[in-house]
Amino acid sequence: MNDPFIKPDFHSNIINISATLAEFLGCPNDNPTLPALAAELKKQYKNIIFLIFDGLGTHPIDVNLSDGDFLKRNIRQTLTSVFPSTTTNATTTLLSNKYPMEHGWFGWCLYFEQLHSVVNLFPETNADTGEPIEAGYLKRTLPFVPFYKEAKSDYKTSVVVPEYWDNDDENRYVWSTHDELFRYIEKLCGDAGRQFIYAYCDDPDATMHRFGVSSAEAKRVIGKLNGKLEETFGRLSNTLLIVTADHGQVDVGDYIYLYKDAELLSLLAAPPYMESRATAFRVKADCRGQFEEMFRKKYGADYELYESAELVRENYFGGTGEHAALLGDYIAVGKTNRIFLLHERAHPHKGHHASLTEEMLVPLIFIGKKEG
Repeated sequence: MNDPFIKPDFHSNIINISATLAEFLGCPNDNPTLPALAAELKKQYKNIIFLIFDGLGTHPIDVNLSDGDFLKRNIRQTLTSVFPSTTTNATTTLLSNKYPMEHGWFGWCLYFEQLHSVVNLFPETNADTGEPIEAGYLKRTLPFVPFYKEAKSDYKTSVVVPEYWDNDDENRYVWSTHDELFRYIEKLCGDAGRQFIYAYCDDPDATMHRFGVSSAEAKRVIGKLNGKLEETFGRLSNTLLIVTADHGQVDVGDYIYLYKDAELLSLLAAPPYMESRATAFRVKADCRGQFEEMFRKKYGADYELYESAELVRENYFGGTGEHAALLGDYIAVGKTNRIFLLHERAHPHKGHHASLTEEMLVPLIFIGKKEG
């Protein structure tokens, strides 16, 4: 692989956090665990908080926090994300304790042969028209179960998620502001009995997409989240706080309007899809050689082109499963700050992720406290 690229290490990966928690909670687990975290869990805290800050990888932390700040000073280990290093793929991995090849939610949008269209997975819409797809199609096609639903322990499980996160968790608390997020966490920790809290915050990812990793806006939001979490944790007792990110982000600043390249698109059997920094291509059977030559000539300075089957063989997606066909014939992996815009409605973000560069690195943060 290209020198700047970071391959997922599935013994030091976000999936290993979920595997460690799954094993502790008595859930089925065949995946490697993290010894340091497992040892901390053995202390039997009343409350266990598993908090995911979307996009808060090691690079955004280094850019926006000082060594003495709460989150940075409590980093215990640097982990890799999954590939593509993007929310759809990574949060599904964290939720399910399944490798990408096992759950199949590889990126923001995927091409489904049965539907003859590219589908935006989280909103369940046709990527071309914006119309909703058949209700229940993705749950039938790419089913998964959150690992904590199979727990056999005396911990009561609750989830604290944004208002748009629609799921059927029994103890679901919906927040609309960062302050509400932390209030719910504190409230649950004060409830009687053992509490396992799975919490998700869509910042700083949302802010960094709009303004960039090194922006004043990102520094403000990350600083606020750091401060509010430190204040909240300071009021708790008998609690283990575990924090990570699904992926990091990098600043981007130049755009390649791939959807306007009629010459390249004429060689494809479907529109380009998946992610702007990890783009999948389904190529007409008799055009593969022509596609490879044209792509590398036009875009080789900014993207490395790989056969999808090669990345599968080299275990970039972990595990085994039946979802390799969703990856198409080729995947182009971004290596500079220039990114593809895959369609006319694509957002020209200032911060992005999904590639194999430093957005692959995320922190494992944990801190335990027995007394208030």
